[in-house]
Order: sequence, then structure tokens, then C-alpha cells
Amino acid sequence: MEEDKLTTIYKIVVTDEIGTSYENEKNVFRDLDVEFIVSESTTQEELIEDCKDADGILCNLSPMPKEIIQELDKCKVISRYGIGVDNVDIEACTEKGIWVANVKDYCLHEVSEHAIALLLACARNIVGKHTHIKRGVWDKRRDDQAFRFYGKNMAFVGFGSIARTMIKKLKAFGLNIMVYDPFVSEEDIEREGAVKVEWEFALKNADFISIHLPYNENTKNIFDSAAFSLMKPTAVIVNTSRGGVIDENALITALEERRIFFAGLDVFAKEPIDVDNPLMMLDNCVLTDHSAWYSLESFKELKTKCAENVRDVLVGNKPIYPINEV
Repeated sequence: MEEDKLTTIYKIVVTDEIGTSYENEKNVFRDLDVEFIVSESTTQEELIEDCKDADGILCNLSPMPKEIIQELDKCKVISRYGIGVDNVDIEACTEKGIWVANVKDYCLHEVSEHAIALLLACARNIVGKHTHIKRGVWDKRRDDQAFRFYGKNMAFVGFGSIARTMIKKLKAFGLNIMVYDPFVSEEDIEREGAVKVEWEFALKNADFISIHLPYNENTKNIFDSAAFSLMKPTAVIVNTSRGGVIDENALITALEERRIFFAGLDVFAKEPIDVDNPLMMLDNCVLTDHSAWYSLESFKELKTKCAENVRDVLVGNKPIYPINEV
């Protein structure tokens, strides 16, 4: 193995920029002879040219479809900077004998806290009040809407690690917690102090909804016009998972027509969001820039663990967080 370290040069490619420094990644590879490249490609063809002879790939948001995977001659592993891997064709990687890995546990506290922040900002109309005061408007009439949390119904749609972390932090608010997740048992949900419910029941009865779904064919636009029509007119919905699980046009209509009260969104169907997107104009919508995952601590952890996935495969082991089996 020591001889291999001296004679083998591994090519590592970052498909798309994530930060300006890669010292965390390079530190992980310090015992290997590595050529470390950050791709500046703007087309699929340019990315193939950069990656075709790579031994390992670190991927942020760049799409990695079958057309690219098939052109990879030496790649052993693609490690995703994040939890979701919907931008990587996992089936094509498996057929090619390429490990796919993610970093599933790096931002549980950050995303859960960001979701709570969005929820509070919406339910208490924080941004609207902030904007009014900045404009010199001090509203003493108090005929605007704002809601207490105690005794309200909170629905989680999707019940993974982030949702479970979030529940622990919300318990002090005195909420009644419901969970819709067909893949999690009633017993498991009850152990977390929540009640398992069906889809329509959650939508009809929730005062607050927090989305924690992966993006796939089953979840694409699951929050559509029919879903919004079932919600309370005072409902608040928060999404920190993937933008594609919400039909954005349906949400815009629901907000414009006040069918629901407020939305807090960190993710969007298209990112960056277009400047003329109607969501930008709505006063009952709080937007952040897909940053729920971020903190100084989580950023370092993400970059380190993503690189560790690649390093472990290159030295003959499984990645720490495998998505497939090869």
C-alpha cells in the first residue's frame, strides 16, 4: 500500500465550485498523490472532458446524467456535497461500477433550525413587520394576522433525520405533532412523540406544515392545487427539502388568492430563482437562498466528509455513506 501511495497519482475533480477554498478536501487526501482539479466547465461536453479520466469526483449541484457517467473511464466514486443525490444517475453509476455517496448527517441542526426560523417568521409575520418599521410605519391597530404556537397542529411530511431533530426542538412550543410518511411505522413515529396520519388528514388539519421529502418521481409536485385546496386558509407551509416537491404555480396561486396564509421557502423549482418569479412580489412569502444547510461548522464538515468518501474508495474501502452497492 505504501508503494501504491508513492506511484499512483489519483485525479480528483470537483464538478462545480463550492466555496473558494478546498483545504479541507486536500487535507483528507494528504497521504495520497493527488491531482486536484476544480472544473470550470459550462457545458456537458466540457465536464466530460474534465472528468473522463478522473478516479474520484466531488459533485455539488452539477447534473451527472447517464450521458456523462458512460464517458467516465476510470471513476470509482462520485461523492455528493450534500444529502440529496437527485442530480446523479445512480442506476447508471451502479451499472458502471461506480460508488455513489453523500453526506447524510452534516446539517441536521442547521436545516432543522432554519425550518423553525422560517416557520416563526411566517406565523409571526416578522418580515412584514420589519419592512413596515423600516418604511416608518408603526401599526398600532393590530388587525394583522399572527398566531400563537401553543396547541396548534404541526404536520411533518417526510420523517427523516432532519424532521426528527426538528421535533425535539419544537416540543417546548406545545404543538400537537403529526407525521405523514408511508415508509415509517406508527411505532417509530410514536416513539418520537408524534402521531402517524394519512396525507389528506395532515393537509386538512395542520396549522403548520414542514416538508422533508426527497425529490423523485413519486414526490414531484406532490404539493399541487388539490393539496393546497385542502389546507386551512391560515396554514403555513415551510420547505427546506427540494423545490420540485411543490408545484410552484399552484403555490403562487394559493398565496395570491389567500387560500393559505404564508409560505417559507429555502428551495425552488429553479435555482437561482428568477428575479421576475411572482414569489418575489408576494408579501406572504419568506424566501432564503437554499442556505438552510449552511453554517461555518457544517460547511467544514460537509467538505471533509465528502472527500473522505472518495479517499476511502480509492484506498480499497467502501465510502462512509454509500447510496448504492457495486
